[in-house]
Amino acid sequence: MKRRTFTSLVAGLSIAAGMMGSTAMAQDNMRIALVVKALGIGFFEAAAEGAEEAAAELGGVEIIYTGPTDTTAEGQIEVINSLIAQRVDAIAISANDPDAVVPALKRAMDRGITVISWDSGVSEEGRQMHLNPSSTPLIGNTILKLAADHMPDGGDVAILSASATATNQNAWIAAAEEALPNYSGVNLVATVYGDDLSDKSYREAQGLMASHPNLKAIIAPTTVGILAACQAVTDSGKIGEINVTGLGLPSEMAGCVDSGATESFAIWNPIDLGYSATMIAHSLATGTAAGPGAEIPMGRMGSVTLDDTGTAAMADPFTYDSSNIDQFKSIF
Repeated sequence: MKRRTFTSLVAGLSIAAGMMGSTAMAQDNMRIALVVKALGIGFFEAAAEGAEEAAAELGGVEIIYTGPTDTTAEGQIEVINSLIAQRVDAIAISANDPDAVVPALKRAMDRGITVISWDSGVSEEGRQMHLNPSSTPLIGNTILKLAADHMPDGGDVAILSASATATNQNAWIAAAEEALPNYSGVNLVATVYGDDLSDKSYREAQGLMASHPNLKAIIAPTTVGILAACQAVTDSGKIGEINVTGLGLPSEMAGCVDSGATESFAIWNPIDLGYSATMIAHSLATGTAAGPGAEIPMGRMGSVTLDDTGTAAMADPFTYDSSNIDQFKSIF
C-alpha cells in the first residue's frame, strides 16, 4: 500500500538534512509532491485523495502532500526549497502567487525535478505545463449565471475572492466581468479578497452587506470564501434576501443549501483534479514531452492537449443544488 507523506516545513528540512548527510538513502518509489495553497483546506484534502488513487493505479509512486500553514507565497517557497533538498521526482503546485514562486521552481527544474501547476497557475517560465480544472470562460460565466438565475429582476451582486494574486480566481473574475453584459439588470458592485482565510472572508462578507444594502448575491469563487459568506449571511438573518453562490464543496455546502442561504453552487471534482495532476506529473517525469499541441494522458480522466501557453483544462464545472446535494455530500 502506498502511503501519503504529510510534511511541514520543519519536518521537511529535517528530512532534507538527513538526506544531505548520507548518499545511501535512494528511494525505490517515484515521489510526487502535491503542494497546496495551505494545509487544512477541504478542497485540497479531497485532491490529495485523488492523488493517492492515481498513485495506487500507477504503482511505485509515493505522494508527499504538503503546503504552508497559510496562503502565502513565502510559505510555499520554503516548502519548495525543502522538496528540492529532498530530491523529489516531481512537484505539482497550486500557487499562491504566479510569479513569486518561479525562482524556486526554476531551481527545482534545473535539478531535474518535473514541475507542473494545477488549480492556481504559475507563470510559464516556472513550470512545464498548467492544468486548469475547467475552462476560464466557462467558469466565469457559470459563477455569474448561478447568481443571475435566482435574480429574475436583476440586482446588485458582489464577489468575495481568495487572495488578490490568485491567478485562477482573477481569471475567473475577469471572465465573469466579460459575461456581465449578457445578464440584463445584474450589477457587479464590488470585489473583495478574503485570502482564503475563514475569519477574514467572514469579515469581508459582513462588510459587503453593510456597504451595499441592496445586495442580492455574494459570489465566492473559492471554497473557503463561499462557506464563510454563507455563515455571514446566516448570522445576519439575511437568508432569502442574499443568495450565496460560487464554487464550493458539497460536503461543506450541504447545510447552506438545506438552510436556503445557497440556492445553487458549482465545482469540479477535486478528487479528479488531484488524480489528473498526479497522472500528468508522472507522465512528464517518465519522459512524455510537454509543449504546444502535446497530448498528455490522465488515466480514467482521458487526456488533455496543451495550448500555446502549455495550459489545458480538465473538465466542465458541475452545478449542485437541493436536487442532488445529498448524493454528493458524502463523496467530497
